[in-house]
Amino acid sequence: MAKLERYITERVRTRTAYHVPPGEPVIKLDAMESPYRLPIELRDRWLYALRDVAINRYPSVDRYAHIKTRLAIDAGLAPGCDVVLGNGSDEILQNLFLATPENVTVVVPVPTFVMYEQLATVLGRPFVGVPLKADFGLDVAALKEALAKHAPAMLFLAYPNNPTGTLYPRAEIEELLAIEDALIIIDEAYHPFAQSTVMDKLATTSQLLVLRTLSKQGLAGMRFGWLAADAIWTNELEKVRLPYNVSSVTVATIEFALDYADVFEDQAKRIRADRTRLYDSLKDIVTVWPSEANFLLFRPPVRQEAGRIHKELNTRGILIKNLSHHSGPLAGCLRVTVGTPEENQAFLAALSEAL
Repeated sequence: MAKLERYITERVRTRTAYHVPPGEPVIKLDAMESPYRLPIELRDRWLYALRDVAINRYPSVDRYAHIKTRLAIDAGLAPGCDVVLGNGSDEILQNLFLATPENVTVVVPVPTFVMYEQLATVLGRPFVGVPLKADFGLDVAALKEALAKHAPAMLFLAYPNNPTGTLYPRAEIEELLAIEDALIIIDEAYHPFAQSTVMDKLATTSQLLVLRTLSKQGLAGMRFGWLAADAIWTNELEKVRLPYNVSSVTVATIEFALDYADVFEDQAKRIRADRTRLYDSLKDIVTVWPSEANFLLFRPPVRQEAGRIHKELNTRGILIKNLSHHSGPLAGCLRVTVGTPEENQAFLAALSEAL
């Protein structure tokens, strides 16, 4: 223990690692992954695209540049903006903390994506959580007050939010973007399901950085994310990015996926429609919140029963996310990812029996 205390910081020792449930459930609806694999007719084409990947060599910088250009064009980035690639968007978040001074406070509306606090704390950054309103809406006044009080500060906003699924009103986002004395990071991980973006604000908001991932679109196993911002920021983040951080196999797969973007958009469209059907079914038996992401947050009629219900679903081979141990507005809540129609029906049947 003495050696541990000498070499491992207290802020690491006092935390727990991010928990990923072991095993392979029959129906996996806990991690906001796409339920759809690459269509069978495209799998051979994908494998063919991988056949010439030189895995004995480091990834090509030219291939990185090609992907960045394609992403920038597809997102309609303004001149002067650039893209940084990451081994998942979590790596980019980590690099943001590594690149900024230790006195910069991380301001986040809570509850939200747990990795904002996890990374900030482990890397020794001051962290301030500003509670959401009772309906999971933004408390804009409280956020502005926190940013002014704790300047210099970075504001992280998941848009839409995880785990609530809330898409904050555009007017509120723009009010926050008007704050010039703060670095504002908008995390658009669930953009394919919300179909709302602030990428257009990059042209006029120099302190804005926008984060995206392809994980939710069926490529979670590739671990690929990207950030768009004014080049003054991306130039500095490139100095923190580890060389060759995105593998050659991932690069080839992302290029392939961009060629078949319509296939992934069709899958997202199906998920959006199934989200509505799942919401309509849940609202008759539990308290469920509207969502613009690919998941739904809900609470059983007796909130103390959430842990038991989660366990019963698990014994039936259905894995969802248990948030019931949280305090505040998440107390007694569970979160389910939108699956295939068959998976959703199986979940609803098992939930009804458990209730």
